[in-house]
Amino acid sequence: MKLRRVTLLAVMAALVLVLGASLTTAQDAKVIKIASQSPLSGPQSVLGTAIRNAAELAIEQMSGPLTEMGFTVEFVPFDDQATPDVGVANAQNMVNDPAILAVIGHLNSGVAIPSSEVYDANNLVMVSPANTNVNITDRFLPTVNRICGRDDAQGSAGAAFAASQGVTSVYVLHDNTAYGQGVAEFFQAEAERLGLTVLGFEGTSETANFDGIIQPILALSPEMIYFGGIYSQTAIFIQQARAAGYAGGFLGPDGFDSSEFAAIAGDAGVGTFYTTVAAPVTYFPDAAQFAADYEAKFGEAPQPFAAQSYDATGLVIKAIEIAAARSGGEVPSRALVASLVRATRDYQGITGTYSFDAVGDPVAAQYYILEVGSADPAAWNSNPLLQQVETASPLSAAAAGMAGS
Repeated sequence: MKLRRVTLLAVMAALVLVLGASLTTAQDAKVIKIASQSPLSGPQSVLGTAIRNAAELAIEQMSGPLTEMGFTVEFVPFDDQATPDVGVANAQNMVNDPAILAVIGHLNSGVAIPSSEVYDANNLVMVSPANTNVNITDRFLPTVNRICGRDDAQGSAGAAFAASQGVTSVYVLHDNTAYGQGVAEFFQAEAERLGLTVLGFEGTSETANFDGIIQPILALSPEMIYFGGIYSQTAIFIQQARAAGYAGGFLGPDGFDSSEFAAIAGDAGVGTFYTTVAAPVTYFPDAAQFAADYEAKFGEAPQPFAAQSYDATGLVIKAIEIAAARSGGEVPSRALVASLVRATRDYQGITGTYSFDAVGDPVAAQYYILEVGSADPAAWNSNPLLQQVETASPLSAAAAGMAGS
């Protein structure tokens, strides 16, 4: 009798384990994860953390419909350290987790391009709030999208602005990255087309001592220096160039766009011009509640690209909702989510209304030109807006041209 009781208990215990495993599997099957990739450590972490934080806030605030459908929605942030190899390794970890259905990121185009090759090979959709290099979308990958503009238009807008200020000569620098060199090349081409004299075009990976670069530039006396790079490098360069006696103008792309630029450059940065695909959050009336919620949750005002990250995440959540409904309330396939993201039309975000063209560019994108108005980092979102330009994506412009011919 005792043996039979032990055997019966063992069978019951085994059944409990099997049932428990089945329940766990069933529960796991209802988990949906959304990942982000951006630099969360290192000198570019200010913007990368803003992208991460805004994605988290969007998931908290917008995943209600998925929760009502029985899903648990989880946020999985990854630190790419602004380094391509790290980004690719993280991407491989992401695609190995079947619950991850989308990625928000990156900050750096040079990280996004190789990482997105991994995403695309595994049908994992990416929506970037910040990547502007033309090769993000010009590779025609069906999983790769962005809600921001492109560097061909951003570089051209910068050159047109320089010409409008009466500038006749420029010296062009870049940081040797896909982003910095790309936007600098587009600036150079448009500057030359507009009749500006480009006195030099140079790449540098220097981050601390720019004297060897500054002295030859001073000898050429350009009216303006354009630097395609990120604030952690360009602010130091500007500070040292001013200290060396350079009195001309400075202009850069949206890599300048961070309150850390003011913190590093100090008074030397005041009066610097920059183009950006992400105006300060204060320029978007519909983003006021987001800004308040962000500051309440994270204890600081949102940095540039935070509001765009919020919109990119909201767009992804909406696509996952539709995909889940089409999948009968089950976890949808990555391929279905990716196709629905690309098919997005008129998504109403806090920074604008977004539709993707056939390669994942926004049908129309905004470009802003601002001036650094203060050395106080807390005043960054109050920098004066000088110009705003809307430009159709190359695909949309070509289609409009064909329709008009």
